[in-house]
Formats: sequence, structure tokens, C-alpha cells
Amino acid sequence: MPQMESTLEVMHLGTRTRRIVYRTPDHIEAPNWSPDGGSFIFNSEGKLYRLAVDGGAPQRIDTGKLTKLNNDHGISPDGQWLVVSDKSEPDGLSRISILPAAGGTPRLVTPQGPSYWHGWSPDGNRLAYVAARDDRRLLNLYSCSIDGGAEIQLTHEEAMDDGPDYSPDGRFIFFNSTRSGNMKLWRIDADGKNPVQLTYEDNTRDWFPHPSPDGKWLVFVSFGTDVAVKDHPANKNVSLRMIPAAGGKPEVIAELFGGQGTLNVPSWSPDGNSFAFVRYRLL
Repeated sequence: MPQMESTLEVMHLGTRTRRIVYRTPDHIEAPNWSPDGGSFIFNSEGKLYRLAVDGGAPQRIDTGKLTKLNNDHGISPDGQWLVVSDKSEPDGLSRISILPAAGGTPRLVTPQGPSYWHGWSPDGNRLAYVAARDDRRLLNLYSCSIDGGAEIQLTHEEAMDDGPDYSPDGRFIFFNSTRSGNMKLWRIDADGKNPVQLTYEDNTRDWFPHPSPDGKWLVFVSFGTDVAVKDHPANKNVSLRMIPAAGGKPEVIAELFGGQGTLNVPSWSPDGNSFAFVRYRLL
């Protein structure tokens, strides 16, 4: 099996320059940027780590009994809580839990699986996630209170919906979907109504849109059509792209070797000038 190197990098949009924050032979994924601007959160081998924005040695975060985390995790708008998706239950299905930002005992939010977190409402009260609730494992978008309880199914498509992330004003949810035949970016109202398609190119598969803090832009990752329409695999040549949140022509920000783990979760800096991602290299 080939050796791999992971680099956590920051893209500064004003200068279009990239800075390597952390380089490791370990496989790391999905950086979040803390609301206070001081650190990143990423996952590796089922565990969660905190890394200072200037680099250094990552510190493992205590997630209690949850030791099979995937790359769908995030930080509450006030910076006090972490949300994680984990497969530690005997059935191996992902479920969503919340725990203190400093680490500690997790509290289960979604008893049903599979559930994969992707967005936290700006008021801090609700989570948006993707889940399957029938034997076909058909993925649609859901939301629920951070306290758990009854979940609301936001989409009811025969297509695959994934990657929901709230707009900063809480009015919309951005996501990716195959409802047009290809994997493209879409927007719905926060209650699931009024779907609007945002990207249209035939030669890309577009995943994981994340709105900037001012609500003007989306960054996302695009695969080529060599990838199956419902897949977002690792170890592919991908592009990071940006588009106005209202729609428009996407701009290529970077091309790199990555894919799964590169930009799965919200990773904008609080000032909106930069975003973080992971690049991979086969050695």
C-alpha cells in the first residue's frame, strides 16, 4: 500500500496564496476553523484533534466512548460545543452527538442511523444533516434541535441529497444533489422549500458547498466525471472552486490531489478572508 502525506493548508483569497500549517504522514481530514480564529479541528483514524492556526503539535480531544469518528464534525457558532458523527455503536451506523469544545462526555442527538452532520444554524439552535431512514439507504436532508427530539425531513427526493450547510443569516441551506442527473450545488429555504440549482456544468461533480461568513460566496470541491455521480472518493485530482452564493460562474481557486477529506465541513476563517483544506500526496 503506498505511503501518503497529508498537509493542512490555508488559502488566502485576497492573494490566492496557500500556506501549509501542518504536514504529517498520518491521514487527516476535514478541518474546521474555530470561531475565535485560533485553532483548527480535524479527524484522524477515528479520533478528533485540535491544532493551533500557526501549526505545532496537534492535541487529541477527549470524545469519551466515541472512537470511530468520521469526517463530519463541526463547532457551534459560539465556540462552546463540538458536533461529531461517529460509528461506535455495534451496528456500525453513523450517529450525531454533541460534546463540550474542550472535550468531555458526548450526548447523543440522533438515535437513528445513519446520520451525518454537516451544518449548524447561525443561532446555534439547530443542526442540518444527511440521513437515510428506509431500507434503500436513500439519503435526504434533515434537521433537528441541538437537544435532539423529533427530526424534520427537509427533502423527499428519489435523488441523493448531501452536504447541507446553513447560510449565515439562517434563511437558506446549501447542499449538493443528483436531482438534475449530475452532482450539482443547490439551495433550499431553511424549511426545505423552494429548491434552486446553482451549478450546471456537465464536466464536474460538485460537492460540499460552504458559505462565507458574509454570505456572499460558496467554496466547494469538484471532481471530474471519471468519478461516479454519487461518489466522492479519496485520492483524486480535484479542484477547489468558488461561486457567488446567489449563483453565477464558478472560479477555480486551486487544483490538487485530494477528494474525500479535503473540504467536507465548514472551514472558513471568521473574518472570511481564508479557508482551510487538506491536500494529499502519494509518496
